[in-house]
Amino acid sequence: MALTGIRTRQLGALLSYSILILFALTTIFPFLWMVITTFKSRGAIFSLPPTLYPDLIFKPEMFDSYIQVLTRYNFLRYTGNSAFVAGMAAIGQIFTASLAGFAFARMHFRGSNLLFGILLATTMIPVESIIIPEFLLMARLDWLDTYLPLIVPSFLVGTLGTFMLREFFASIPDELVEAAVLDGASTFRIYWNIFLPLSVPAMTTLFLIAFITNWNDLLRPVLYISNSSLRTVTIGITTFQNEFGAQWNLLLAGSVVSIIPLLIVYIFAQRYIVQGIATTGLK
Repeated sequence: MALTGIRTRQLGALLSYSILILFALTTIFPFLWMVITTFKSRGAIFSLPPTLYPDLIFKPEMFDSYIQVLTRYNFLRYTGNSAFVAGMAAIGQIFTASLAGFAFARMHFRGSNLLFGILLATTMIPVESIIIPEFLLMARLDWLDTYLPLIVPSFLVGTLGTFMLREFFASIPDELVEAAVLDGASTFRIYWNIFLPLSVPAMTTLFLIAFITNWNDLLRPVLYISNSSLRTVTIGITTFQNEFGAQWNLLLAGSVVSIIPLLIVYIFAQRYIVQGIATTGLK
């Protein structure tokens, strides 16, 4: 009986790992195909049947697509622009969301639940429905062709971040707050010296989510940025497409270049992200 139970558990583990490996391969295959295609010539990209092995591998022109994207099409500057915009917007969202989350979690006041409900309800409003009045407001403020319209809306509106940090702050033991109050700590000092240091995993998770969201944004950069030196990566990628077709080798090379900073940020932040997701909202 014991041997049968061991074999059953082994078969169950084998089945679970097989499903996970299959799911992982299915998820990563589009990315691998994109990278492989950047090392193909234009003719090989549309060859039938398609081949996994790139025809330019280990040839002098192997990295021509990346060289063109980074030099001729100025993707190094676009990447720096996107990193600045996404980084500032994410940092600002951490600041405002942590203050709002602390207020909703620990500062009990009349109408707080109603106000929090209204805040959550704003997630159901699509950006496209408010982009016209937002554009008119940015034009009135003379912010067009600057990074302010790309940063300020994310800086001030962080519904997901407020929800995440509110749940995290609510899980912090009341004894810590009571001890700080007995020591004479002010409300802001409790927030700054106790809650913020304890919420590093949750804030790191929020930073990555906000960073990726702003990095991938295309609508606002297209509307507000006309100066080529201020373009972001998402605008740069669209230059490889037109109504007649696309330069697929350059388009995919630009996509790979745009993904690399996100991978780097995720690799350095992943241990905090796992910890933040695991602890957010748990009492």
